[in-house]
Parts: sequence; C-alpha cells; structure tokens
Amino acid sequence: MKIASFNINGIKARADALTDWLKEAEPDVAILQEIKSVDENFPREIFEDLGYNVETHGQKSFNGVALLSKLPLEDVTRGLPGAEGAGRDGGDDEEARYIEATVVGETQALRICGLYLPNGNPVDLDADGTPVPGSKYDYKLKWFDRLTARAEALLAEEQPFLMAGDYNLIPQPEDAKRPEAWKDDALFRLESRAKFRRLTALGLTDALRVRNGAPDTYTFWDYQAGAFQKNDGIRIDHFLLSPQAADLLTDCQIDAFTRAKDKPSDHVPIWVDLDL
Repeated sequence: MKIASFNINGIKARADALTDWLKEAEPDVAILQEIKSVDENFPREIFEDLGYNVETHGQKSFNGVALLSKLPLEDVTRGLPGAEGAGRDGGDDEEARYIEATVVGETQALRICGLYLPNGNPVDLDADGTPVPGSKYDYKLKWFDRLTARAEALLAEEQPFLMAGDYNLIPQPEDAKRPEAWKDDALFRLESRAKFRRLTALGLTDALRVRNGAPDTYTFWDYQAGAFQKNDGIRIDHFLLSPQAADLLTDCQIDAFTRAKDKPSDHVPIWVDLDL
C-alpha cells in the first residue's frame, strides 16, 4: 500500500498540480495539508472521479487537512484530542490541523493520522527564556505534547499506525542545507527538536531515515532566491511509524520532481510503501 503526504499550499491554487501528481504517482492514500478551504468548498468531485474517497477537516483561508483514499476510510475523526483550553488565547483549539481514519489492507488494518503541526514563529520568550504563554511558539510546543499523548494512546492499542504530515520541524542539522540560518527559528530551536525526540522515543520510526540516508534530502524549498535550484531546502515533512507499521515498511521516498512543475507547492510529496 502506497501512502503519501503532501502539503499542497492551497487546493484552489494547486488542484491541477495535485491531480497530475495523483495520476502519475498513484498513491492508495494521500494525506494533504494546508488545503486552505472549508469542507463544503473542497473540490471533492475531482478526486472522486479518480477513484478516491475524500474526507476533509477544513478551515477558511488557513490550515486544513484532508485524506484521499482508494480504500474505504473507516472511523474518521477530526481534531487532535486535548483541545480544551489548548488555543493560543487559552480557549479551545479551533485550528483545522489533524484528521484520523482507518484503512484496511489485504492482511490488516492501519490507522492513519494526518497532521499539520503549528509553525511556531515568531518565537516569543519571557526573560527566563521560556515561551510566552499563549504565544505561537507556546502553542506549537503544547500541540507537540498533545500529539505525543495521542501516540501513547495508539501505542497502547498495539495496532499499526502512522503519523504523517508537515511537522514544521527540522530534526537534525543534516536536515537543512544551511542549519545555521535556522538556529533561532521555531522549526529548529532545541525546544522544538526535544519535543520531536520525545515523540520518536516512544518507539516511532522516522521512515525516511530508515530507508534513505542520502544527504541533501529535503521536502521544502522557499519560493524566494532560487532555493530549489540551489537545493537550499529543509526536511520538515515526516512519516513516523509505530513498531507494528515499521515492520511492514518496504520503501520511503520523496517526489522532489514536483517542485519543478508549473505552479508548485513549496513542499513536495513524501511517501511510504507498506506491506499491507
């Protein structure tokens, strides 16, 4: 089963590019981020005509995640647990950043968790160096905590699952062409990376690093200053697999060629192949 993750940076701007890639790559499941559309305006018919079942968790103009699947999507849930009081203003978290569903392969079921983790910039710190409560950076770190809690709950069920999407997180210096340029950025600060390490330390596998240790391997390039042409990129889109899912992993690759197409997203798809 081929499962892909793709931050499309707006379905309105990228519908044709996304459709072309789906026809070429033929993933069984596509996990989308930044659809930037309310559910009722998402052009689901385009993808249903390609044989995909469509589930969305949208928001006007910002954020938004979706699942496209050639297999039935079962037990679909929207929103990351622990939302009460988790918003940046101390209220409930209403940002559309998380969707879950189960797909059933030939041999077993897989729980798919699609996520768009907060960016976290600007980094607002108190005098003691801790994030300002209610700031974007504070929201990012607390969102990481909620994701970790969800992973712990899923691990307790001992069923295969994966958490995939745009983590807005550069795990290591080798995951950036110029790591020094990111040292004070929320994507690379030590606090952010510590949260990611805590998540993987639960026993989750970074699929790309297991299957592809090549240097200069990125999933995002800024639109400015010819970043893609210089390969001045960062790796921030990740597949984390539970132990049961990692046992099924046969491949993980990045479709960097899409970045050279017309009207590309600033991200490219990353995909895994699981023996399901």
